[in-house]
Amino acid sequence: MNNKKSIYGGRQSGFTMMELLIVIVILGLLASLVAPKFFDKLGTAERGVAGTQMVAFETALDTYRLDVGKYPDTLSQLRQDDHVRWDGPYLPKNIPLDPWGNEYSYSKPGNDGNPYTLRSFGADGKVGGTDSNADIVHL
Repeated sequence: MNNKKSIYGGRQSGFTMMELLIVIVILGLLASLVAPKFFDKLGTAERGVAGTQMVAFETALDTYRLDVGKYPDTLSQLRQDDHVRWDGPYLPKNIPLDPWGNEYSYSKPGNDGNPYTLRSFGADGKVGGTDSNADIVHL
């Protein structure tokens, strides 16, 4: 530390430029070690949120089928439909976007003989991908 005489009398203490540079370099090194692990966890959390939302959709879709006798043609029918046996809304709020801001994909009939396929295209919003860009599919 550097002790200098202040214009107000008494001593003034503070950090030198070298000390500040050393602290900044140390903080930068710590951030470069911690940030990648933090962002990996963030991607895992987003995939978990998407999976949880899709499970809620599945429950709503199954309830719709029990009431109406068939699965809806679109996800929006879970919120509003003019079918005589419709007893919804089957979701408490509007259909959310996936954690990356994209719409969920719903197709009826689904893949491989399933009644429907529900999909999030991941962070890149495109079919396929790996890691956080990988599709999340519920059949």
